[in-house]
Amino acid sequence: MQHREVERLAQRARGVPGVVAFWLAAALALAACDGTGSSRAAQGPPTTATPSTAAPTTAAPTTAAPTTAAPKPRKPAEPAKLRSGSEGRAVEALQRRLAELGYQVHEVDSQFGSETHHAVVAFQKVNRLDRDGVVGPVTRKALERPRVPGPRSRRAGFHVEADLTLQVVYLVKDGEIQEVLDASSGSGQNYTVDGDVRVAVTPLGSFQIQRKIDAWRKSDLGLLYRPAYFTGGYALHGAPSVPAFPASHGCIRITTAAMDRLFDRLPVGTPMLVYRS
Repeated sequence: MQHREVERLAQRARGVPGVVAFWLAAALALAACDGTGSSRAAQGPPTTATPSTAAPTTAAPTTAAPTTAAPKPRKPAEPAKLRSGSEGRAVEALQRRLAELGYQVHEVDSQFGSETHHAVVAFQKVNRLDRDGVVGPVTRKALERPRVPGPRSRRAGFHVEADLTLQVVYLVKDGEIQEVLDASSGSGQNYTVDGDVRVAVTPLGSFQIQRKIDAWRKSDLGLLYRPAYFTGGYALHGAPSVPAFPASHGCIRITTAAMDRLFDRLPVGTPMLVYRS
C-alpha cells in the first residue's frame, strides 16, 4: 500500500523537475503515513533563531560624588588686644595667669575691670614694658615667659618693699614675693603747701609702720585711704587714682581695693623697705 501511494504521488509530481520533485513527493507520502501531515504543514520548516546582533547594554558605572568631611569648628581667635572693658574667656585666662604670677587679681570674673587693669600695669612695670594697661602682642608674649622679680631683703617673716624705679610694691614673706601691687610714689615736682614750696619726693630707706588710721583721712594735700605711716607724714595708703607713673606728693599710693586687703596685715612695727632698683 505504501509503495503504491508513493508511486501515485510521484506521478502527480511529474511536472516538477528532477530530484526536487521526487523528494517533495516522498516527503508528502511520509507525512501521510505517520498521520502528522496537518500539524507539520501548519508548523512549516523549523526556524532557527537569528542571534541578536544588538550591542549588549552595559549599565554605566555610577560615580558617587566624593564625600567631604564637615570642617571642624574653628577655635575663636583671641582678640588682638585686651583692655579695660574687654570680657570673655580670653580675659578669664589673662586673670588666671596674672594671679598665678602673683599680681593683684583676687576675682576671676572674665571682666577686664579696674583691678585687672592695675595688675596688667604692675606686670608691665616689672617686665619693663610700656605701661598702658593693654594686653597686646608684646605683653602677651611676656606673660608666656615673664621676668620673675626678687625681693631686696630675704628676712624671715612678713615685710613690705616699695621699688620706686619700677613703681610697684612687693608683699614679701620669708624671702619670697607673694604679691605685686601697682603703685605711684612722689612725682619729683614742686608743690606749695602753707606758703612753702616743696619737692614731691618719697624718702628712701629701711622703715617700720609707725601708726595707722582705719578711715579716710583728709590732709592738706588730699585724701588718704586707711593710711599706714612709715616715717613722719609719709604713708602707704589707698587712693582713688593710681597712675602708671610717679604722681603723689611723696606718699606711696596703691588702689583702695589693695589697701583693704593689706591693712590688717600691716600691724605697727611691720618692716618696710623703700628703694630704687
